[in-house]
Amino acid sequence: MKSVAVTGLGVVSPFGTGVKAFWEGISSGSCAIRPITLIDTEGFRCRIAAEVPAGIAGSGRRSRADRMALAAAREALDDAGVGRAERADAALIVGAVGGGMLETEAWYWQRTRAGAAPMPRALTSCFPSSHADVVGSALGLGGPRETIVTACSSGAGSLALAADLVADGVVPLAIAGGVDALTRICFMGFNALKLLDPVPCRPFDRDRRGMSLGEGAAFVVLEDPQRAKSRRARIYGELAGYGMTGDAFHVTAPHPEGEGMARAMRAALEQGGVAPAAVGYVNAHGTATLQNDRIEARAMRAVFGEGRVLVSSTKSMIGHTMAAAGALEAVATVLTLLNELVPPTARLENLDPEIGFDCVPHAAREVAFEHAISNSFGFGGQNVTLLFRRAA
Repeated sequence: MKSVAVTGLGVVSPFGTGVKAFWEGISSGSCAIRPITLIDTEGFRCRIAAEVPAGIAGSGRRSRADRMALAAAREALDDAGVGRAERADAALIVGAVGGGMLETEAWYWQRTRAGAAPMPRALTSCFPSSHADVVGSALGLGGPRETIVTACSSGAGSLALAADLVADGVVPLAIAGGVDALTRICFMGFNALKLLDPVPCRPFDRDRRGMSLGEGAAFVVLEDPQRAKSRRARIYGELAGYGMTGDAFHVTAPHPEGEGMARAMRAALEQGGVAPAAVGYVNAHGTATLQNDRIEARAMRAVFGEGRVLVSSTKSMIGHTMAAAGALEAVATVLTLLNELVPPTARLENLDPEIGFDCVPHAAREVAFEHAISNSFGFGGQNVTLLFRRAA
C-alpha cells in the first residue's frame, strides 16, 4: 500500500471533547476510570468504567454514540481544513458495534417495567450503520460510506479500509474512525464472564484482574501526501501500512501463541516496507486480562525479539472503548510520534515476568522514533495492526 497522510484528528474521550484534552490526559498518565453513572450497577462485581463526561456528548434526538461520532468527525475535518466542497467526494468509514443500543435498552427497560412507553427517535439509530448515515449526512460527505464491524478491532479496520480507498485513487480523501457508547448488555456480559476488574485496570501487571470498559469516538482524515502538501495541510504523520488477519481459533479467545496477532504485525511491516528493527514503539491492545496480555507479548516477541520495543497501553487510562479503541489508540500513536513522547501504562507496579517488555510504567517518556504500530485485537481473533510513520 502507498502511504497516506494523516491530516486531521478528532476525539471525544473520557477526558472530554477534543484532541488536546485526550493527549493531555494520556500523556500525563491520568485515570478517567470512575464509578458509572449511565447505568445501574447494583449487584455487579465491577461498578466502574471510563465515561465521557456529562454534557460532552450533547443532547437531542440522536443517540449518545451518534453524537460522539459526529463531534469527533467534525473536529477532524475542521482540523484538516476540509471545506464543504472537498467533502462532496470524501469517503466515510466507521468502525462500530453497539450503535444506539444504550437508548434501545432504556426504552425496553421502561417498557417491561412500566408498561407502554413511547418509542424514542433514537431507537431508529440502534444499528451500527446509523453512525455513517448521521455523520455523512450532517457533514456533507458524498463519497462511499462503509461500516466495519469486527468487534474490538473495528476502529482500526476502518482506517485500513480508508487508507486503501485513498491509496488506490478511489477517493481524494477519506475520514475514518470508530465509536462506541457504554451499554448495559456489554457491561453485564463482561461482568458475567468475570473479565472486569472492580478497580481500574492494570495492563501487564502481574496482579491484574481484568479489563475496565470505556466509551468514546475518534476520527482521522487521510489523504494522498502530495495532495496534502499541495494544499499546505498540516501532516501529522503517515499511515504506512496495515495487517489484518483472522485466527478462526475460538469464539472469544485468541490463538494461544498469538499466531494471528504476529501475522498482522508482520503484514503491516511488510506492506510499509519497514523492518522490525525500525519500529520503536507499540501501542498495545493491552486489555489487562491475564490471557490476552501474555499472548500479545508472545506475538510481539515473535516479531520484534525480546524486549526490544517500548510498549504501553492507553486502556490503562481510558478503559477498553470497544469499537472506538482502535481509532483512539491510532490517534494516540500518531501523537506519540509527533510529540516524541510515549504515554505511560498507568498503575503498573509489578511487571508480569511473562511480558518481557519495557511497558513505560507511571510516567511518559521522551523518545523519538521513526515508526510505531498500534495493535487492535477483537473477539474471535479479528486482528488489525496499523503502522505509522513520523512526519518528515
